[in-house]
Amino acid sequence: MREENAAFAPRPGAAPALRRVTAQATMELRLQLRNGEQLLLTMAIPVLLLVFFTVAPVLDLGRDRVDFLLPGVIALAVMSTAFTGQAIATAFDRRHGVLKRLGATPLGRSGLILAKTLAILAVEVLQIAVLLAVAAILGWRPHGSGAAALAFVLLGTAAFSGLGLLMAGLLRAEATLGAANLVYLVLLVLGGVVFPVSLLPTSLRLGVSFLPITALTGGLRAAFQPAAMTSVRDLIQLAAWAAAGIAAASTTFRWE
Repeated sequence: MREENAAFAPRPGAAPALRRVTAQATMELRLQLRNGEQLLLTMAIPVLLLVFFTVAPVLDLGRDRVDFLLPGVIALAVMSTAFTGQAIATAFDRRHGVLKRLGATPLGRSGLILAKTLAILAVEVLQIAVLLAVAAILGWRPHGSGAAALAFVLLGTAAFSGLGLLMAGLLRAEATLGAANLVYLVLLVLGGVVFPVSLLPTSLRLGVSFLPITALTGGLRAAFQPAAMTSVRDLIQLAAWAAAGIAAASTTFRWE
């Protein structure tokens, strides 16, 4: 009897939920860091924009150019990771059958979404650390409210993550690749990332003011001011986008 019991040791079964999510988040993070094109999008482009528009007087951004640009490129980095990168990766995971296989594991839908979110946050920590270091080299000095900035980054991550998963659930992989990159470029230009929204034509300002990237850049700029303020309007707007995006993504999410 003792030998018979030993044949089934260790007893098969699902790992604890925390271990499952941690393992999947680690794998998601490794895959993101190995993807050269995605790293270019998430790391290099925000850094290059920050350096170029700080050093080159292409736009009239006032005396403290880096102070204006830093919140915008942080918002761009959040969008590139939580929206563009995640939408493309999720769509191709579905196309290649990765999600179908994960759906047959004990991880579950909530575990997969949580793991992807943790991986995104880990990449964003790295992105923001690099951007802050580059900004410091360019003359930026810390000021404002770190807590308010963190709140906007988390809400922005939730909003763009929900929208990315929504796009990945509605479109084929190739269509998601094109649409996600197109949206990235449009929001880069219109979202107040490298120049104030006030410079846009009057006909565009009203519509642009409701975009999540505009709320994120505006909220971060307010939080980064020496006399830090919290833009309640931008906070509510991002929270609304996050709630709507996550709710819509949950109804369209499919394993295959």
